[in-house]
Amino acid sequence: MATVWLHFRGEFDRRQQEQIVTGFAAAGVATVPFKDAADGAGIVFFDGQCRDICDFIRATSHRGRERVIAISAVQPQNSWQLLKAGASDVLTWDDQGNNIEEVADRFARWQEVDDLLESSLITDNLVGKSHIWKNTLRQVIEVARFTDASVLVTGESGTGKELVARLVHTLDSRERKRDLIVVDATTIVEGLCGSEFFGHERGAFTGASSARDGAFALADGGTLFLDEIGELPLELQAQLLRVVQERCYKRVGGNSWQKTRFRLVCATNRNLLEEVKKGRFRHDLYYRIAGWECRLPPLRERIEDIIPLARHFIALFDRNVKPPQLDRGVEEYLVGRQYPGNVRDLKLLINRIMYRHVGKGAITIGHIPEDERPPLGTGTSDWCDESFERAIHNAFLFGVGLKEIGRVAEDTAVNIAVTTEEGNLQRAAKRLGVTDRALQLRRAARHNELLQVGQDRTLPTMPFCQ
Repeated sequence: MATVWLHFRGEFDRRQQEQIVTGFAAAGVATVPFKDAADGAGIVFFDGQCRDICDFIRATSHRGRERVIAISAVQPQNSWQLLKAGASDVLTWDDQGNNIEEVADRFARWQEVDDLLESSLITDNLVGKSHIWKNTLRQVIEVARFTDASVLVTGESGTGKELVARLVHTLDSRERKRDLIVVDATTIVEGLCGSEFFGHERGAFTGASSARDGAFALADGGTLFLDEIGELPLELQAQLLRVVQERCYKRVGGNSWQKTRFRLVCATNRNLLEEVKKGRFRHDLYYRIAGWECRLPPLRERIEDIIPLARHFIALFDRNVKPPQLDRGVEEYLVGRQYPGNVRDLKLLINRIMYRHVGKGAITIGHIPEDERPPLGTGTSDWCDESFERAIHNAFLFGVGLKEIGRVAEDTAVNIAVTTEEGNLQRAAKRLGVTDRALQLRRAARHNELLQVGQDRTLPTMPFCQ
C-alpha cells in the first residue's frame, strides 16, 4: 500500500476530510497529515481560492522532485502554473469521489517506476541523482515498461544514448522477448546497406556465397536499435519506413515476403526536425520512429552528477574493496571543468587519472595529467554566473521583494544540499556551513509555515526561478 501525505488548504469541513481519507484507504493509498510527514509524495486539496498554492507546491515537491497531485474543488484557473511549480498532475474533484481510483492508479504506477529507478539495474549503469537526470529516467522507464512505443533517443555525443536504448530493451515487458540487435548507421557501406537490413540470398551480388539474415530478421521478436539514424541515406529511409509500416520485407535477391515484428529504438545527435526541413530526413519516417522522444541532457546540465559519476568510474577502474577517495581540490577541478564529450569525456579523464594513482591514499591534484590541468588564474569562484543573475532579474520583473528572494535562495540551497547528501542532515549542514541544529530548526520552521492557510503576503503569480 502506497503512503502519501495529505493536506487541505481552504474550506473543507471535517466530514469531507474524513470521507476522502477513508476513500483513499479503500483504494490502497494510506494517507498521513502533512504536518506529520517529513517529505515524500503527497496530495493537496484546495478550494481554488488559495493564492499561495503555487508556492506550497513548489516547496513540497521541491520543484518537481517529489510527486505531488493538486486537486481543486472547482475548475482551477492556474493549472499550467501549478504544473510549472512542480505538481505532477492537477485534477478537479467531483462530489462522488471518482478521482480516488484515478489518483490511486497514478501513485501505484509511480511507485513501480520509482522502485525500478532505485534498482541496481539503473543505479549501477545510469549513474546520477540530479533532478533532470532522474526525471529523464522516470520517463524512459515508464515508456519502456508499460508501452510498446517506438523510441527516439536524442542528445549530444557521449550522453548515454546506447545505454538508454539497452535499458528500453531490458525493461520491455513482452513475453518471450528475443535479442537486441544494434545497427550503427555510420558503419553501413554504401551499396551494401540493403543487405545489412534486409539480408540477402545466395548469389544476390558478387561475394554473396551464401544466404544471410539481415537486421530485420535478427530483430524479429526483439528490439532493433538504429544508432545515428540521422546518417541513413534517403533511399534506405524509404525502405525502412515501408518495413516499419507493413512489418514485412524481401531479402536482397529474393522473391518471397518475410514477416518481422520488432520494437524500434533509434538514436541521433542531430536535430531531425531541422533535417526534415532541409530535406535530408523523411518527415513520415520521423513520425514513425518518434512514438516517444527522449532528450538526454548534456553533462553541463547535470553538474551535480559529476562527482557521483567520477566515483562510479573510479570503482570500475580500481577493483579494490574500498576505492580511493577524491581530494576536495580534485572535486572542485572536476566540477569546474568543461566536458565537450560529456560522460564519455569524464570517463576518459578518470581513466587517465587512475593510471597515475598509486597506493591506497586519496586522489589528489597531483594525479591530474599535466595537459588536463587548468591554466593559472582560473578557479571555481564564478558560481554566481549569468543564469543566477537572470533569475534575480526575473524576480525584479515580477515584483518580488528582497526578503522573498532571500527566502527562496535559502530554501533552494537547503534542498540541494539535502538532496546531494541523500537526506543526511549532518553532512548537508556541513556543506551549508551551519550546525545540524540550525538546519533542523530551519526545516521545521519552513514546514510549519507551509501548514498555515491564507498567508498575509501576496506571492507573484509566476515563479521567478524558472
